[in-house]
Amino acid sequence: MTDTDATLDHQVRQLLESHWDEARGYCVPNPTTYPHLWLWDSCFHAIIWAHLGDERALRELDATLAGQLPNGLVPHMRYGGRRADSWLGPLETTSSLTQPPMFGHAARVLSRHGFEPSEQTLDRAKRGLDWLWRTRRTDDGLIYVVHPWEAGNDHSPRWDDFGAPGRTPDSYSRPARTAWNKARVHDVTFDDDGGAQWSSTFVVCPAAFNAYVAFNLKELAELQDDQELAARAEQLSEAIDTHLWDEDEQLWSDLPVVGGGASARVPTSDGVMPALVTQDRSRALASLRQLDDPHRFGAPYGPANVARSHPSYDPQTYWRGPAWPPLNYLFWLAARRWDLAGAAHTLASRSVDGSLHSGWAEYWNPENGAGLGAAPQTWTGLVIALRDPMTIAQGIGRVSPSEGVSKK
Repeated sequence: MTDTDATLDHQVRQLLESHWDEARGYCVPNPTTYPHLWLWDSCFHAIIWAHLGDERALRELDATLAGQLPNGLVPHMRYGGRRADSWLGPLETTSSLTQPPMFGHAARVLSRHGFEPSEQTLDRAKRGLDWLWRTRRTDDGLIYVVHPWEAGNDHSPRWDDFGAPGRTPDSYSRPARTAWNKARVHDVTFDDDGGAQWSSTFVVCPAAFNAYVAFNLKELAELQDDQELAARAEQLSEAIDTHLWDEDEQLWSDLPVVGGGASARVPTSDGVMPALVTQDRSRALASLRQLDDPHRFGAPYGPANVARSHPSYDPQTYWRGPAWPPLNYLFWLAARRWDLAGAAHTLASRSVDGSLHSGWAEYWNPENGAGLGAAPQTWTGLVIALRDPMTIAQGIGRVSPSEGVSKK
């Protein structure tokens, strides 16, 4: 380990240690702004703990899945001793919505680092993915979400045509969009367990969310040698390529089901995420190369979340242009999968620079690295994974010899 790597290791460990809640067994992303447990944040925390060689990786993953509803839904929030400030459904201790299910990948990373998740945890992970497969699929075989919070990128310009404030770039207002998001929970219907089922105003099949589900199905399938999960991953990946590829943008776009319009095709870096799972090499490379193209997403401190040439691009504004550490980590995995060593190195270097320059911020301006959102934020510690030789040597997520065949 070089001195630089040792310093990074020390800083990341300090970051997680300072946010660790021993009684609850998880890190709070930021004690002031985010005092609860969030689903994909804690999955990323578990990954970071694993890279640090700390057994709290197992405790964090266990805590992530401990709020699972009887029907299998893994809530996007577990409340940290009190309810959240806004209404998130009828349940008292968790939200009724979900979030990107990164627990399949987290379980595999933990196992790779010598931390074997319990059978109970693995069963919960499988049931969480099974719930999405059984209850959230369209006739086209895609997975849908019923609220922007479920997709993770809740202020994305891709949602502008769902009636959200910001139908034109100069009309966007973060407070107005936040109020609109809160109001949309009242449009959601819930099942007997309190889990979100449908919405009268917002149902969409996001390219990134579908990629996350397929990726986690595949990761858990490989960890458990589960052919059913593997088949589902392949089936979903094919549906993504069939229904979501945008030939003009050379990205994958979102598919509105209830509400929405042309904004679903706004070029955002979410449209690169299916490179994690597609078997079409030409599409994967066409999308991934845009992450370093200055006319698209390429910026000095990591990929912008919205194409820099698009009218909606604002490098300072939440999900309207900044660089995000968890997205950079997933782009890095996709670049490694397709053996793009140079692109992966650039992503790693710019992500580390962004994390340090921003003060370990939740996200940052990709043009100048200025920290934005909550700071410090725990998931920014993911940059340690981008520098970990174990991940590189083991080729986590890499295309197998039988993959990479163009399917059109």
